Amino acid sequence: MDVFSRREFLERSAILSAAAVALGNGKASAQAKPVVAATAAQTDKLRVAVVGVRGRGMSHVGGFLGKNNCEITTVCDCDEAVIGNAMKSIEGKQGKAPNYVKDIRKVVEDKDIDIISIATPNHWHALMAVWAMEHGKDVYVEKPATHNVREGAIMTAASRKYKKICQVGTQSRSNPGMRDAIAYVRGGKIGKVDLAIGQCYKPRGSIGKVTAPTAPPATIDYDLWCGPAPKNPVMRSKLHYDWHWIWAYGNGDLGNQGVHEMDKARWGLGKTTMPNTVFSLGGRFGYVDDGETANTQLSLFDYGTEKMIFEVRGLATEDYKGVKVGNIWVGTDGYVVCPNYAGGVAYDKAGKEVAKFSGGSDQHHFDNFVKAVRSRKVEDLNCDIAEGHLSAALCHLSNISYRLGTEQPIGKAEAVSDNKSLNEFAGRMVAHLKANKVDTEKTIGKFGPVLTIDPKTEQFVGTDKALLSKANDMLFREYRKGFELKEIV
Repeated sequence: MDVFSRREFLERSAILSAAAVALGNGKASAQAKPVVAATAAQTDKLRVAVVGVRGRGMSHVGGFLGKNNCEITTVCDCDEAVIGNAMKSIEGKQGKAPNYVKDIRKVVEDKDIDIISIATPNHWHALMAVWAMEHGKDVYVEKPATHNVREGAIMTAASRKYKKICQVGTQSRSNPGMRDAIAYVRGGKIGKVDLAIGQCYKPRGSIGKVTAPTAPPATIDYDLWCGPAPKNPVMRSKLHYDWHWIWAYGNGDLGNQGVHEMDKARWGLGKTTMPNTVFSLGGRFGYVDDGETANTQLSLFDYGTEKMIFEVRGLATEDYKGVKVGNIWVGTDGYVVCPNYAGGVAYDKAGKEVAKFSGGSDQHHFDNFVKAVRSRKVEDLNCDIAEGHLSAALCHLSNISYRLGTEQPIGKAEAVSDNKSLNEFAGRMVAHLKANKVDTEKTIGKFGPVLTIDPKTEQFVGTDKALLSKANDMLFREYRKGFELKEIV
């Protein structure tokens, strides 16, 4: 386990256990009695249920199907119309069709399932994972691990209490090329690293604008699709995927593509706690549609002597230092550029290439998960839930600052901070918007407050009581009756 040392791992688990209690009401969940599975031998077949198979879930099907002595026995999705590809693929490989179950509650209660692999919308991740672990299942859950900050401490507490393996699907953690690149960064090969940059420059067009609610597809159980989130009218033309841009269900591109790069940025810096402060600004520019989240966003995470900068661009753009979706780490003796999931290039201060890193696929991460399921050692995981929680939390913290922001013309971002690097990125962001014909003198953006975080309690602290109340309320959410996520102690 190279991300945390054993000492760091134990310290991190203790922090999260304390946070779970401090943030909650101190009552243990009564949803199920703990079930502890025996160690699975290499010859034991692991029975897998894949939940959510419209998009990313098909990668989960591929990750387990015919691999590592796993059998996919169950497909679960609340929309019957999207299961065809999964059912056909599984039957073709295994010789018989898996069971199809619409309701996740029946899946977690099935004693003939060992693993639940979750690829649903973000708002369902935490509750499904906790239910699964309470019922004795190991869990592979897609990124972001959570829809809000507090969920991560609860998921980690559940993993520890029920002795379950829980891996988060930030698959770069298991790719050999990326692991080599991070080892190079953390091994002092580019000197003291004080800046990590994450970028998500990914085209995101308008999702359109409706004038009345859209009826959910007839094939879907919409109440079940909403689950723990509000059962709001569908005020967008498409139910599926575009939920990413609606706060009740998604987290914008920070929690979609961006969380991969956020995770790698933090990993390269070797940070195992929340930052000291967070600041974010941006807006939804270039079109008017039903999306609520920012399509252009700039964030600064302050860890003291080290900083992280993250930028989202959804409009047409050029790359930055060869990166559109990826990372850059800047050190005193050079820098490392990773423009994809599987590796990158190291340069010296003069810009001369000095090392290259490559190799990897999604399969490495599924293999790593199954290895830990069989060993029963959380330390074997490349992205344990404690890790996934931290990286997802960075996305949520940034979005909280953004959502609490004051409205000002976005052109004022050109001189937004006394941090030289952030100002450079802010100036480039304004130029980018102008290149997309956004009138930056008139177009309004949001400029968030600088929020201070206590890494031990994972809450906001400070002297502005009104601001703190609003910010801390956004660390969690209200859950619908029947879909409550309760504290684990």
